[in-house]
Amino acid sequence: MKQPLGVILAGGQATRMGGGDKGLLPLGPGTLLSHVIDRLAPQVAGLALNANGDPERFGHLGLPVLRDSVEGFVGPLAGVLAGLDWAAGQGADTIVTAAADTPFFPADLVPRLLLAGEEMSEPLVLAATPGDKRGHLRHPTFGLWPVALREDLRAALAEGLRKVVLWTDRHGGREAVFPVTTFDPFFNVNTPEDLARAETLL
Repeated sequence: MKQPLGVILAGGQATRMGGGDKGLLPLGPGTLLSHVIDRLAPQVAGLALNANGDPERFGHLGLPVLRDSVEGFVGPLAGVLAGLDWAAGQGADTIVTAAADTPFFPADLVPRLLLAGEEMSEPLVLAATPGDKRGHLRHPTFGLWPVALREDLRAALAEGLRKVVLWTDRHGGREAVFPVTTFDPFFNVNTPEDLARAETLL
């Protein structure tokens, strides 16, 4: 399989941080987003950013900025679809998504997702961490997605589907389970307190 393209999902509204672009908040010497880019870029064949509004605010990054093709902030699946449409134009088979507010996700995210998707004709894998008795905790903004299913996803969004796992389960999606050591690698920054914690973890 060809190396996937990477898409960073930054389309949320960051209401708990007072609005604006969470990814542009400072963290250490960079921003939340710069840490995500530094982790994902070496693992993929190319990188784009999914964000709505004026793309110029991300101009300094030198990345393609993909807006949702579905209006009204319908959640991460709209960003996944925007990424799949972009990847189709690049001749890619798959994309891997990562959230713009999760600066410590695993440095082996992509190889482990690819390993979990081996032998799937349409590889569809979500990252997960060990959970409780009910099973693993899935992280729906971190996944491997096949370009071949983009029209199916477009139709599902048009029908009102919003929950990532409902769509991935429909297509036999798998999980790649990542260990949790001193902290959850998929810890994401939602509040000012989370940002302070991220500074400490950095």
